[in-house]
Amino acid sequence: MSGPGALLFDLDGTLTDSRHGIVACIRHAMAHMGVAAADDEHALLACLGPPLRGSFAQLLRTDDAARVEVAMSLYRERFDSIGWRENSVYPGVGDALAKLATCGHRMYVCTSKPLVYAQRIVAFFGLDGFFAGVYGPGLDGTLDDKRELLMHVIRNEGLDPAHAWMIGDRYHDVRAARANGVHAIGVLWGYGSRAELADADALVSAPDEIACVLANNSA
Repeated sequence: MSGPGALLFDLDGTLTDSRHGIVACIRHAMAHMGVAAADDEHALLACLGPPLRGSFAQLLRTDDAARVEVAMSLYRERFDSIGWRENSVYPGVGDALAKLATCGHRMYVCTSKPLVYAQRIVAFFGLDGFFAGVYGPGLDGTLDDKRELLMHVIRNEGLDPAHAWMIGDRYHDVRAARANGVHAIGVLWGYGSRAELADADALVSAPDEIACVLANNSA
């Protein structure tokens, strides 16, 4: 690839550390359903990033869609009031975005978090000025699958996949990139492991390394 491209950033675990808020809201939902939340912190951390409906189905050990929707409603009850603010921008992210913007890259947020919350969080932290668009699924689950969401962004924005990079911390980000012919950068400061991100084109340990990867892949 050559010249500036389109950069599609995941939100949770990539731009912001939302661990505390998400885990607290999951525990809130489970408690109100009379189900003990998993004591295994690893099981709860696995819920950070993937679509939440699937995570609740696993935690509740159910395929009852109505029961999952009850959990979603309880989760959002707390998330909408306080959970979304139990969040912080990772160190170095702001500076990295500023540098990438000066290089001419067009940047977007592409997250599994519902669009209404993603827009609120990006604006709250003053990151909205860096992005040409914020994309996420609807509250009803439309575009929950990140492969479909990324395809939607590409089509809506008229992007060339060969000149686009998906940047995220979970396997779902890499899988979405592969399904759409997009390059993938795995970030190691988030919630996914190095092994989970092994299929990415590159791995970075700090936000300022993203620019280096892009520079090394330009012609």
